[in-house]
Amino acid sequence: MALKRERPDPEAMAIDALGFLAEDVERISRFLAITGIEPGSLRAAAGEPLFLVSVLDHLLADEALLLAYAANRRIAPEMLADARQRLGGRPDFD
Repeated sequence: MALKRERPDPEAMAIDALGFLAEDVERISRFLAITGIEPGSLRAAAGEPLFLVSVLDHLLADEALLLAYAANRRIAPEMLADARQRLGGRPDFD
């Protein structure tokens, strides 16, 4: 099956990436531990552009996680970096 290559809305992709993290207890627990965000604050935080940037940064900083997300969503991994750039500029870890 071919990978999707259209440029999705970066906010929608970040929210979808957060959903991907939430699908697995270990993935979301690690994200929460790294960011210090409480589980009850996720919904409110998801409306904040800087928080959405942090979601994308989290996936981009972990190649295995990035590749798992891309494979799960059948997208090219580069689409996440593109969404990150459009949402909030260049990541600090480049």
